[in-house]
Amino acid sequence: MSNHQDETRAAYDGVVELYASMFANRLETQPFARNMISTFAELVRGTGNLRAADVGCGPGHLTAMLYDLGLDATGLDLSPAMVAHARRAHPALRFDEARMEALPVEDGALGGVLAHYSMIHTPPGELPALLAEQVRVLAPGGLLLVSFFGTEGPEPVRFDHKVAPAYSWPAEQFAELLAGAGLLVVARLLHDPASERGFLDTHLLARRP
Repeated sequence: MSNHQDETRAAYDGVVELYASMFANRLETQPFARNMISTFAELVRGTGNLRAADVGCGPGHLTAMLYDLGLDATGLDLSPAMVAHARRAHPALRFDEARMEALPVEDGALGGVLAHYSMIHTPPGELPALLAEQVRVLAPGGLLLVSFFGTEGPEPVRFDHKVAPAYSWPAEQFAELLAGAGLLVVARLLHDPASERGFLDTHLLARRP
């Protein structure tokens, strides 16, 4: 495991309760993100394959949302403390430890993958391999919804995230990475979260042909 993953895992292990309390009901005040996830779930249901993975699931609140939206959702996270919290908070659902570039899922098994701000800690040079892994586990016609901090500049920008170092991305450049991984981008949503950092909340929905 690379150093940045060790550091990220340790950082999230140390903030589980605070993180869970801050984000458990966060989408109640984020209508754009909430509706993108709802649209994602509707489209996954339309494929007939209800299996979905919430990668980087944290405390499990979005895994539970996907379940409530009709998907057979599993939560996966690098942080064992996050996984333990998610299991306690949502005992009816399945949560497992996993690295995003080595998912414990068979080839072509999933109708959907949700990556909600869970790729932001990945250095740019490692992102293509991570995206290839998401494509590997998707069935033909399966969907990936990835959300991240967007920047209007020409290159990714490293910044000091409150938990661990992270990267913001130009939407077009990230979309090109998705296309390079073999995905077709079918929807984009960028909106201003009025954050102190000045980043755009960015959501890209892509389909495996």
